[in-house]
Amino acid sequence: MSSETPSRSSDRDRTRTPAEDDRHEQRKAIAERNPSRLGVGRAGPRPRTDTLLEFRADHGIARDAVLSRVDPAIVEELDLLTLRSQVADHDQYLARPDLGKELSEESKEALADCIQQPEVQIVVSDGLSSTAIAANVPDLLPILLEGLADRGIEVGTPVFVEFGRVDVMDAVGEELGAECCLNLIGERPGLATAESLSAYMVYGPERGMPTAKKSVISNIHGGGLPPVEAGAELVDLLEEMLTEQASGLDLREDDREFQK
Repeated sequence: MSSETPSRSSDRDRTRTPAEDDRHEQRKAIAERNPSRLGVGRAGPRPRTDTLLEFRADHGIARDAVLSRVDPAIVEELDLLTLRSQVADHDQYLARPDLGKELSEESKEALADCIQQPEVQIVVSDGLSSTAIAANVPDLLPILLEGLADRGIEVGTPVFVEFGRVDVMDAVGEELGAECCLNLIGERPGLATAESLSAYMVYGPERGMPTAKKSVISNIHGGGLPPVEAGAELVDLLEEMLTEQASGLDLREDDREFQK
């Protein structure tokens, strides 16, 4: 009797049937079109080495996006007035979201030199991804400004709020008496991308406005809604908000002109 251990054939060794080939191609197509980690396989009980390395690299990129700061050269190039929230440093920004919603006293004073009571006030905030600002705002902002100017909409002095949260636009808009306020802010990064930007808008901004009163276009980045296209969409939406004097749930999507 032979003492040799019989070999086991793995799924890789055997030939797949035509039906299995079809399912394999379908799974492959789904995985290629989805940013999630699908069908990555494993090596015994552990992830494969390439899968683990890609995961750690993407996680590092996401951490860098949260912990890094927007390059002052970008702010200067975009001709943005730099303001600051009440946050003292990055650690406090992560621990105290409430302080990121209000302007520092120095920033409130600086707004006195800005255009007062504009129809649209543009705010750029670092949010949770400085990478998103650098990757998208230089392409988006010129399209937005040009589009609003072409439609005769008065735009206030564009500002950059360091350590700003979404609702800091309420404080900026209220201080300036703006009719509408827009906040371009970096989204919390994920493992699929660290470059995603959101655009929050509100009509009649004032401190303490509920989220339901705000409109948003999210997932703005090269692999989602391209920043140039987002700029054009924002022009349409801001014009509609001014016409309807409403935003958020008060501006119901099924009543919007492009869906009629």
